[in-house]
Amino acid sequence: MIEFKLPSLGSDMDEGTLLEWKVQPGERVTRGQVVAVVDTAKAAVDVECWQEGEVFELLIEPGAKVPVGTPIATLLEPGESPETARRKAPSTLQPTPAAPAATAVAPALAEATRPRISPAARKRAVELGLDVATLKGSGPHGVVSLEDVEAAARAAVPVDRQASMRHAIAMAMSRSKREIPHYYLSETIALGKLMAWLQAHNAELPPEQRLLPAVLLLKAVGLALREYPQLNGFWRDDTFQAAPGIHLGVAIALRQGGLIAPALHDVADKPVVQLMSEFSDLVQRARSGSLRSSELSDASLTVTNLGEQSVDSVFGVIYPPQVALVGFGGIVERPWVEAGQLCVRPQVVASLAADHRASDGHLGARFLGAIGRLLQEPERL
Repeated sequence: MIEFKLPSLGSDMDEGTLLEWKVQPGERVTRGQVVAVVDTAKAAVDVECWQEGEVFELLIEPGAKVPVGTPIATLLEPGESPETARRKAPSTLQPTPAAPAATAVAPALAEATRPRISPAARKRAVELGLDVATLKGSGPHGVVSLEDVEAAARAAVPVDRQASMRHAIAMAMSRSKREIPHYYLSETIALGKLMAWLQAHNAELPPEQRLLPAVLLLKAVGLALREYPQLNGFWRDDTFQAAPGIHLGVAIALRQGGLIAPALHDVADKPVVQLMSEFSDLVQRARSGSLRSSELSDASLTVTNLGEQSVDSVFGVIYPPQVALVGFGGIVERPWVEAGQLCVRPQVVASLAADHRASDGHLGARFLGAIGRLLQEPERL
């Protein structure tokens, strides 16, 4: 029998609340399939399963909060049947110390104790931060309705998600500054060729199909990481571990406050038109709270772009266990010397925050130089 455990969706996550199961016992699951929705301090996340098999048991009920690493479901191994799994269960499935008994509830016990509540009411209760077990139902046989949930919400103090998010960010950033010996570099990059190419590309396109400068900056970072893979990975167990792909975390400010940095996958391998579509979709889903677990756990380097905030430059804090962060300020026109002549060109300040355990300033400077060089040939991006 295979245990499916609540995955870590970032270094700032230590627990999650199950909102919804997307599968039921007896269903087959494939790699990458969304099997559950889990609420973290930052967002509701679609959790993917990276094992194949048949669902045997769902070990916790929606509304339960459990620590990362807690078994939340079991899958049958190849050749295993529900009957043989039940015979083996007493000797092979032991309680997990990290899972409080109050939250890791077996289905048989949950069936006997869980309140009767409609799916819509359950979902709304979780959104409002209400404990389903405490709700009183006014429907037939005590069924909790959507109206009962709304009434309870008016009489309760809702969970302050923004405060929870700030706490999660504070923990991750405190760990970063405490453990990571940062060094910082910056370079001013002329973008005259890039902006001219972008204007020509977008000229005949409708607004929804136009490229943003941010996507070209992301593509340049991705291509530069091919040349300098020492910055694309993680510091774990006192050593650098290269990432299997170039997955850039994109820092996105949320409307309700706070910040999240989901991954844009395989940036170096995709054409910019595809990246633009995926970038727009990622931002929209991040702000509506519908991200996938792989998007929160796969980022191998984070890029933060504060150009829209009229910031000249940004020197960020590395998101552990990553070993680097790239920042871009606003694209503005400033004096520039070209071929001995003073002129005005659009420019951007690119910055690098890097982990001195994994790289040094010489390599970091070459990496920034590669980004600048790539941005001078926008047609090749």
